[in-house]
Amino acid sequence: MKKIIRIGTRESQLAVWQATQVKELLAQHGYQSEPVYIKSEGDIDLKTPLYEMGVQGVFTRSLDIALLNDKIDIVVHSMKDVPTQLAKGIVQSAILKRASYKDLFVYKNDISFLGDFSSTGLIATSSIRRKAQWLNRYPNHTVENLRGNVNTRLRKVEESNWNGAIFAAAGLERINLRPENSIELDWMLPAPAQGAIMVVCKEEDEHSLTACSHFNDADTALCTKIERDFLRTLLGGCSTPISALAEINNDIVHFKGNILSLDGKDKVEVELTCSSLQAGELGIKAASELLNNGGREIADSIRNAAK
Repeated sequence: MKKIIRIGTRESQLAVWQATQVKELLAQHGYQSEPVYIKSEGDIDLKTPLYEMGVQGVFTRSLDIALLNDKIDIVVHSMKDVPTQLAKGIVQSAILKRASYKDLFVYKNDISFLGDFSSTGLIATSSIRRKAQWLNRYPNHTVENLRGNVNTRLRKVEESNWNGAIFAAAGLERINLRPENSIELDWMLPAPAQGAIMVVCKEEDEHSLTACSHFNDADTALCTKIERDFLRTLLGGCSTPISALAEINNDIVHFKGNILSLDGKDKVEVELTCSSLQAGELGIKAASELLNNGGREIADSIRNAAK
């Protein structure tokens, strides 16, 4: 009898969609699987801003514990939620081909105010990265906290007095919830690994490692590694205003990254290019360059604010 692979997932519509994708990919390669639903701390506490919850691992910790306790065999994560240092005994088993990495602005009435950088506005996001980039571009705006799953957050936008709120394009598009009243924020750099899905398993689980290796996307794996190396070298946590994007075109990797102060007033950017064959340390190199060009002061101020 073939072993049934137990897929650990959160219960949100988006998390279930992601787990279903992995279930279908496993089936294509002859593996049987079933979902196992587990609540995360990030799903239970929907009021505290993520950056006050010590957000690193807040959506992954419960699932990792279930994995290490043999209640499940693999876990499917939104990769941007995964700490850059995986828990001891857990390894990356596959990265799926990346969807859109972009952020979206879902607006209420009109977006004419976005053309005026001196305008006032009231927008919402739970992301400290999005908040810092938004305030850097629109210093007179006010940013409020927005928590909950995708459906809840969309409803809150409709019921609020906000001008709009920021969402990840991939999250809305995967479950066909992207509203017509939304625009891509081409100027906003994404979170490291945004739009990518990561599958993890236990280090010694050869069966799951082999099963997942069939659908690992090498280009996405390289790009997200570069972005997460950049994040880890700078500060490590995803509750920081750090953005990164690596893209491969004709075997050339183009990398952009930045770090902002919490209030968005200060920003340091870096941009590097190299061949994909030489890109293994690109994220670390980019982070070092950024730190030496003014980023260290911003990184230190963020660390001090967290103490």
